[in-house]
Amino acid sequence: MTIDKLRIGQIKFTNALPICHFIDRADPDVEFVPGAPTQLNGWLANGEIDAGLISAFSYAEHADRYVALRGLAVASRGPVGSIFLFSRKPIEKLDGCTVALTNQSASSSNLLKILLAEIGVTPEYVIRQSDLPSMLAEAEAALLIADDALYWSTRDLGLFTYDLGEEWNKRTGHPMVFAVCAVPKQLVEANPEKVRKIHRLFLEGKRKGQADMEAVIAQATRMVGQDDAFWRSYFGKLIHDLDEELVSGANAYFAAAHRHGLLPAPVQVELWGDES
Repeated sequence: MTIDKLRIGQIKFTNALPICHFIDRADPDVEFVPGAPTQLNGWLANGEIDAGLISAFSYAEHADRYVALRGLAVASRGPVGSIFLFSRKPIEKLDGCTVALTNQSASSSNLLKILLAEIGVTPEYVIRQSDLPSMLAEAEAALLIADDALYWSTRDLGLFTYDLGEEWNKRTGHPMVFAVCAVPKQLVEANPEKVRKIHRLFLEGKRKGQADMEAVIAQATRMVGQDDAFWRSYFGKLIHDLDEELVSGANAYFAAAHRHGLLPAPVQVELWGDES
């Protein structure tokens, strides 16, 4: 079966470097499109890319249309190190306050809504560009992800700072899956060899990244700054696999999202492929 040109969405942030830094970009039949998770969510839903690392929440919104490629995710078992709520008040005091959400994330924004609802806090949410000073100019707290969150987390701002991966794990005991590599079921049915090629490209990128973290750290330093020790600590918190244990964490997150009215129906992750 002929494999047409592959269009693959790639998270542009450092949290995906252990998967994406070494992906082979020399193949003329493959086009990589970098973007923030929310951009990739829309591109995949609209058929503008064939696959991509998208927000886990967006996967849940389209679970009847997508599969998740086994072994590929951005996740954590506890602190994630780059998804933070910065707040002028303790988190339990935010009831009725304005909370600014980054416009770059679906999984983290809905995770924050779940965590606050679970402790009986109902703020007013606004979605803003990811700029902490301007967000806090109109809100008591602000959610940032990825490199923006990393940047501000290293500064002494005199704010309460909450790592959402840690908060989720502390309250549920589950790992948190923030992003998965999703492919439309229609593509799997129409051209499984194309999907296998996509899967192999991502898995080989991950294997090379995990085998040469020095190069991954060097690229992260070029992108954001900081030193080797910072990046070793950060990448040590992240998980880039997707197995049954992590799927159970994702399913628990989806169940909580449904319970709090963020998803219209309960859904579960459907894994596709193997890691051989």
